[in-house]
Amino acid sequence: MRRLAVPFVLAFLAGTMPAFANVVVTIDKSTQRMSVAVDGATRYSFAVSTGRAGYGTPNGTYRPERLARTWFSKKYYNSPMPHSIFFHGGFAIHGSYEISRLGGPASHGCVRLHPSNAATLYALVQKEGAGNTSIVITGSAPAESRYAHAQPRQQYQYEQGGYDRQPGYQPYQQAPAYYQYQRPNYGQQAYPYWR
Repeated sequence: MRRLAVPFVLAFLAGTMPAFANVVVTIDKSTQRMSVAVDGATRYSFAVSTGRAGYGTPNGTYRPERLARTWFSKKYYNSPMPHSIFFHGGFAIHGSYEISRLGGPASHGCVRLHPSNAATLYALVQKEGAGNTSIVITGSAPAESRYAHAQPRQQYQYEQGGYDRQPGYQPYQQAPAYYQYQRPNYGQQAYPYWR
């Protein structure tokens, strides 16, 4: 009887234990995209921003080291990093409020996401567990990016008067007479709109 009870108890306990899924977060720096697969099936695909020129995001396979719902960068001007998932020292996947820069390299090495996407990923990693999550970073930053290089500054030619003027610059013109007014002196009543 005892031999029959042990397998049933073990089967019951195994059924009550929470089953954790295997989460793989893949970041491709070449396309500036992140895909999140749960048990081999792709669940999410997000636009990201990885490290810009001079601030590379390291390639490799990592596990989350720590999670922080609210974090502020101590290194870069106390910048907000909501829903941070740290994976390699100070490198993290986190939300960014500079959403116009997503899709191109723009960070100091972290992986930036839209804040709502960062919250979704954070909740998934927290639910499934950091031990069941892998972060895979591949590729290289795009060679020519609209974010990596600023537009060259235009050179303006000197015109009369010795000023370096921009194209389309109109020289200062005197305001029409109806804009002129006399400033009140001491003891003189001001115009009604000065009261």
